[in-house]
Amino acid sequence: MYSMLVLAAATVPTTIEWSPKVALIMILCNIVAIVFGKLTIAKPSEGPGLPSPNMFGGMGLGALLGTTSFGHILGAGVILGLASSGAL
Repeated sequence: MYSMLVLAAATVPTTIEWSPKVALIMILCNIVAIVFGKLTIAKPSEGPGLPSPNMFGGMGLGALLGTTSFGHILGAGVILGLASSGAL
């Protein structure tokens, strides 16, 4: 069992360090996710509102949290994919 854990830990690639490029990719992925959510969520203004509702086009708190969660998942995938391909 212990040797399997050591083997699994040895095959995990190192992750890329934070840089302004990584931050820019994450920001862009979150913007893409918010736009995608705004266009596809049936009732984006349901639930509690935001303090500045005009900033995100009338999205509610639930829609904003959902889209930014999706944006972070998308961003992590894009960053890991670009790092493993050597493009980042």
